[in-house]
Amino acid sequence: MDSSDIEAVVNEVDETTDTAGRHGHLPGTEDAGRGQMGPTGRPMPVFPEPPPLASHGPARVIAMCNQKGGVGKTTTTINLGATLAEYGRRVLLVDFDPQGALSVGLGIPAHQLDVTVYNLLTERGHDVRDVIVKTKVENLDVIPANIDLSAAEVQLVGEVAREQILARVLRPILDDYDVILIDCQPSLGLLTVNALTAAHGVLIPLECEFFAMRGVALLVETIEKICDRLNPRLEVDGILATMYDSRTLHSKEVVASVVEHFSDRVFHTVISRTVKFPDASLAAEPITTYDTTHKGAAAYRQLARELIARGGAA
Repeated sequence: MDSSDIEAVVNEVDETTDTAGRHGHLPGTEDAGRGQMGPTGRPMPVFPEPPPLASHGPARVIAMCNQKGGVGKTTTTINLGATLAEYGRRVLLVDFDPQGALSVGLGIPAHQLDVTVYNLLTERGHDVRDVIVKTKVENLDVIPANIDLSAAEVQLVGEVAREQILARVLRPILDDYDVILIDCQPSLGLLTVNALTAAHGVLIPLECEFFAMRGVALLVETIEKICDRLNPRLEVDGILATMYDSRTLHSKEVVASVVEHFSDRVFHTVISRTVKFPDASLAAEPITTYDTTHKGAAAYRQLARELIARGGAA
């Protein structure tokens, strides 16, 4: 696939890039140009270690969203959440994918649980705090999910304000956390619409591969519709290049095209492809504790600092 093919695909995004913020600088990116050249082809700013918080809450809710599967949504949710917790933030992860990979990736036997996020969505009388599971990582909690969640979309179709049910579920605990990350399923169905309606921001992991770019225009269009009809506060926090391989021209071309069309909305931080991520998932822990000195752990720490510097997290 040559650069002209990539250019043709990215041109589909042009009409919807207003939401993605092509013009001007985001908070935290003003110092771009003072550092060395980064993998996105832009000078890498220095993102300082965030100071401790004087108080906690209310949480900023971020949906990890991309309708294409296998782009690193769950890996990013787990590791970004763990690094934010490492920096003293109280973090809640919401497993909103019926595959339950986030729950399993943190050692939670979700298939054995009687009450999960599915029950919170479809049944009255549950206290969300009773469903939250603490992880081995300090300040990091999870609302787990399992295959039961796959039935939720059908059951919610007849509900009044069905797009706002997750927002209602999370409302009582917003003051308990600083950041809530929602790991969305790879689709743009009712569950994902619920996540976007409950969220303040969207973080879009994008695999550095030609076909991963094809769905960006559709996703941005969906975000615009949610902004217009259901959640005016929703904004794109950033696009994160994942599974980057600096050895291939293809990865570099994809990143360059995304930066060209989305400008500062693309994070300076890039997540490189490494076998350590599946290894950490198999060990049921974030890479920050599985191999704390690995470059993958360093990348997610930098992403957490960048997100905080941009104002996407406290």
